[in-house]
Amino acid sequence: MVAAPFNGYIAGAHFRAGDRVEEGALLCSLDDRDLLQERLNWLSKGNQYRRQYQDALAKYNRVEVKVLGAQLDQVAAELSLVEERLARTKLRAPFAGLLVSGDLSTRLGGSVELGEVLFEITPLEGYRVILEVDERRIVDVRPGQTGKVLLSALPGSPFPFVVEKVTPIATAREGLNFFRVEAVLQNGAEFLRPGMEGVGKIDIDQRLLVSIWTRDLVEWVRLFLWKWWP
Repeated sequence: MVAAPFNGYIAGAHFRAGDRVEEGALLCSLDDRDLLQERLNWLSKGNQYRRQYQDALAKYNRVEVKVLGAQLDQVAAELSLVEERLARTKLRAPFAGLLVSGDLSTRLGGSVELGEVLFEITPLEGYRVILEVDERRIVDVRPGQTGKVLLSALPGSPFPFVVEKVTPIATAREGLNFFRVEAVLQNGAEFLRPGMEGVGKIDIDQRLLVSIWTRDLVEWVRLFLWKWWP
């Protein structure tokens, strides 16, 4: 995510969602006129204090030299801060990838707030697969297991993956609870895109078909008996 470094206004937008960007590409720029004016003011103060500092040195006024020296240090610190903020008005891509969200072309001149997410970038390599596993089957899933995912957009090309992490994050949908399982693709393709959906299958072990077909019924009976058994 590329977020606004401070409160400001959008001066220019060069990319939008769907574009490919290279590392360091200028995504957008924030209005820097106020910062340039502030920088000019501090430079003017610095020149003024230097002249006074030189006069104090010529007059051997140690007290004034010490005071002016502290003021020059303050000016240097303020200038460094302004320069840093000026550099941060140019928002650049941290790595090469695809912009999956962010279109500031319709917000030119509009305001942004500190921390507001302006762009989201995803790398074009090393995709991560997010699997939603029913809570009744999560006990069978372990890191290191292999599987395949078939995407709706590419129904003829299953992609192998390896389970990397089983997270303790559950989401409820349509009366069921699903746990989030993260996996890594073993090989991808250049036409893969973030957000694609499909069906994934994880290789667990070998079992009798009858035990697989009747598992839901057996589990329901066990829960029913447990609930009503005294």
